[in-house]
Amino acid sequence: MTAFASIADFEAALARPRNIDGEAQEAARARQMTLTKPAGSLGRLEDIAIFFAGWQSRARPRLDRARAAIFAGNHGVAVHGVSAFPSAVTAQMVANFEAGGAAINALSTAAGLELQIVALDLDRPTADFTAAPAMTPAECLDALNAGAAVADEGIDMIVLGEMGIANSTAAAALCARSFGGMAADWVGPGTGVDTEGVAHKVAVVQRALAVHAYAGRSAFETLRRVGGRETAAIAGATVRARQLGVPVLLDGFICCAAIAPLAADNPAIADHCIAGHCSAEPGHALLLEKLGLDPLLSLGMRLGEGSGAAVAAGVVRAALAAHDRMATFAEAAVSASL
Repeated sequence: MTAFASIADFEAALARPRNIDGEAQEAARARQMTLTKPAGSLGRLEDIAIFFAGWQSRARPRLDRARAAIFAGNHGVAVHGVSAFPSAVTAQMVANFEAGGAAINALSTAAGLELQIVALDLDRPTADFTAAPAMTPAECLDALNAGAAVADEGIDMIVLGEMGIANSTAAAALCARSFGGMAADWVGPGTGVDTEGVAHKVAVVQRALAVHAYAGRSAFETLRRVGGRETAAIAGATVRARQLGVPVLLDGFICCAAIAPLAADNPAIADHCIAGHCSAEPGHALLLEKLGLDPLLSLGMRLGEGSGAAVAAGVVRAALAAHDRMATFAEAAVSASL
């Protein structure tokens, strides 16, 4: 079933997001106070458990089914040489994902995540957004729905990631259009371009921002004008997960940039999201600040493809295991006054 039958449906879902279950959250907080440890001694692990309780609507949340969804798309802006790799690498890496040979395959297996790869019209790149909108309204809506399709009520958590040559350029444009600032504030090396390459990317993003300066600034318009199919899909997955009360674990700069237009329209949309890590891409720390998200990890990673979030999923599993499996003071016959 299509999640968003129209642009208006998508915008309504974004404008009126589902709220957290306060009763389940309080029940989880009360349980934490009874476990055999000093209050607060597990630090952020306690916060994670309470967060998941509120979104899963159960005092003892679980990860029986957790899914990593990796979206791939190609970008017309790649014609400007903004990446260290050609666009053909997107399809080659998707083949690697499907063959089980990529980092996300190893890391999702280690984290106990189902892995779903969604390739979006790789033989049909988006338009060059320095000259025209990247997508038509219909194309953007299709991408939003492709993302929404990975979310269902049987999933306990969704990990989101991406693959797409030139998508760090699109991500920088999404951030600048959503939160302002100069293009240089958001542009980084991406796949590893040098200082001259970064300066070139800045100029490309500046050109794109100028071309679309007088266009509408709704989340939908920003996604379709300077985004890509994979970033629109991440946005669609995030909004649909919120409708269903499914917590979302976000990956790095590009993944978080996909929800920047959503947060610019409604900052509360990020409330059901956790940032898995802070990547080495320079703009990510600033973007996390704008989104109001405190990353779980900072490991110097900048691979994308959901890899940092997959590592962080192990932290989430640890938090929920401690919350669920620890004995209470009464069960262990331990004095709570110690």
